[in-house]
Amino acid sequence: MKVSTIFNQFFKCNQCKLTLTSPRIRNNQRHSVSRKIMTEKIDWSRLDPFQIGLLQEQCILVDENDKIVGFDSKKHCHLMENIEKGLLHRANEFLLTQRSKQKITFPNYFTNTCCSHPLYNAMEIEEKDAIGVRRAAQRRLNLELGIDPLEIPLSEIKFMTKFLYKAESSDSFWGEHEIDYALIIHKDIHIDPDPKEIQSWLYIDRQTIVPYLEEQKRKGNPTTPWFQIILNNFLFKWWDNLEDLDAFIEPNKIHRL
Repeated sequence: MKVSTIFNQFFKCNQCKLTLTSPRIRNNQRHSVSRKIMTEKIDWSRLDPFQIGLLQEQCILVDENDKIVGFDSKKHCHLMENIEKGLLHRANEFLLTQRSKQKITFPNYFTNTCCSHPLYNAMEIEEKDAIGVRRAAQRRLNLELGIDPLEIPLSEIKFMTKFLYKAESSDSFWGEHEIDYALIIHKDIHIDPDPKEIQSWLYIDRQTIVPYLEEQKRKGNPTTPWFQIILNNFLFKWWDNLEDLDAFIEPNKIHRL
């Protein structure tokens, strides 16, 4: 029987703190104009309608110390032009997934089990004990992998640490600048992946994951930049200590890698 080790990331968008003054209002107006110009260049007909709809979700804006400063749509958080202006948004086998070709950022890339954003609402903005982020994990695991939330109670979702990262997607329009929360679930589960989110998946062991991802990269299927950070800095340390993960939890630290 396979025991799945699930590493999930849930992102907060981040923006440098700004005071609520008239210059900020003018800045927002300029940003709105530039957003319109940039989005007019995007060929929306090539994008999946379901994924376009998800761009309207409201993400949590934070500063680089993970303090909430506001909210904005997932669309605006992932436009590369806004990222450059400072917008940054929150047998022990591993369940590896490949993002669907319909994904707007990093389509076809291999990545961790599930990735998404907590939303700007009362349930997912709650910060005590990372309860909001863990609720977001339940929601997205259900949406992407068909996992019943009753199978993964919040008490079984272990929040490990946070890291800050920035990357541009292959089309140059979209990108990521985020505070990433790394979460682990270690148990047997039933999955029913949504093909609009995940085109392939497999359980993989510790010895195989790196050569497998290197082979996929040679075939034109690279690894997402955030999962590469996890691979390089956290994955194997956690994998080797699944029965004693509490010793590696760093809830108040933001790794700047």
